Amino acid sequence: MTRLLVVRHGQSEWNATGRWQGRADPPLTDEGRRQSKVAGGALGTFDAVVASPLLRAAETATIIAERLGIGPVLTDPDLVERDAGEWQGLTRSQIQEEWPGFLDDGRRPPGYEPGDAMLTRTLSVLERISERMGDGDVLVVSHGGVVYALEEACGKPWRRLPNLGACWFEISGGDLSAGPRVDLVPDGTVPDLL
Repeated sequence: MTRLLVVRHGQSEWNATGRWQGRADPPLTDEGRRQSKVAGGALGTFDAVVASPLLRAAETATIIAERLGIGPVLTDPDLVERDAGEWQGLTRSQIQEEWPGFLDDGRRPPGYEPGDAMLTRTLSVLERISERMGDGDVLVVSHGGVVYALEEACGKPWRRLPNLGACWFEISGGDLSAGPRVDLVPDGTVPDLL
């Protein structure tokens, strides 16, 4: 059985300004880097670290891996965030202005990656990681949309996931099950680190 802790990246520049990121590649803020250092100190032992190649996730993974003393960080393109289509780069108020009622009704714009496509690619990468690792614990640094898709597939209700929030998943015999969520920066505050 492979256990995977799937973690949302640290705060990015677009998180800080409330912009939908999708596949855009904004870097971490200084706060996101501090969050990642704190998260690395809150984790135990892992056999490997795998990340989305998008900068905000890859940098988070590298900072955490350095704190854990493991590496190299492997990347897989199937761990990228959902394509947000025409909403990429927009704030919630801009979306509500240009697409009235879409957010409330659960409708999405052209180019927005459908849930079934996202789930297929996300399950595929977790199965590849499981086949490669066998029994072991793997830290997967990705995006909120990835965690949401996996939790939904396991029957968990949607709840907002903070930066460096995570959820445990297990894969055994091709079956995925969700475990508890973990906040790696529990109270949202990050002490100054030297």
